[in-house]
Amino acid sequence: MSGPVHLGKGPPPEPEPSGRFWSARRVPAAVVALALLAVSALFLYDVAAVRAGHPGMRWRRRLAHELAHRPLGNGWVITAAVLAVLLGLWLIVLAVTPGLRGVLPMRRQLPEVRAGLDRRAAALVLRDRVMEISGVRSVRTEVGRRAIRVRVQSHFRDLAEVRADVDAVLAEAVRELGLDRQPVLVVRVHRAVKR
Repeated sequence: MSGPVHLGKGPPPEPEPSGRFWSARRVPAAVVALALLAVSALFLYDVAAVRAGHPGMRWRRRLAHELAHRPLGNGWVITAAVLAVLLGLWLIVLAVTPGLRGVLPMRRQLPEVRAGLDRRAAALVLRDRVMEISGVRSVRTEVGRRAIRVRVQSHFRDLAEVRADVDAVLAEAVRELGLDRQPVLVVRVHRAVKR
């Protein structure tokens, strides 16, 4: 699939937003598929055995007896129904949510190429950039989808100067990360406690 072609007249078109990355969810899908396959095979075998004139499996006869004689208000029936509903809701949530929360979408330069950046890698890059500032003793960074939180501990320069340098360095570093959505920067600078 080819993207729009820029002919050089006027500004180039804005790249379309990347959107979040979707997880393949292989493990939950495999578990559900195997469980359904096992239950279906068991019931199919039992039905075929009954059709061939053999008695049904004891567990299925007991289950049919219990379902026929227990009232719907019974505690076991209600518990089983609640568990089935919760399992179904969990599977629906897995199906309609993207997952891969640890990957931040990056700006698209080419329509056919998508790129993502691991949150921990982004936090390390930002931390290293802030650590290069004079007067910074330690840095803790937390990168989220909407906000980047940075806590800086300073030990010999004026806090206002350190804060101005941190703001400038972080703004440049976040721009260089090339994220699709610009996160909000939350910066706290405080003096190191003398011991």
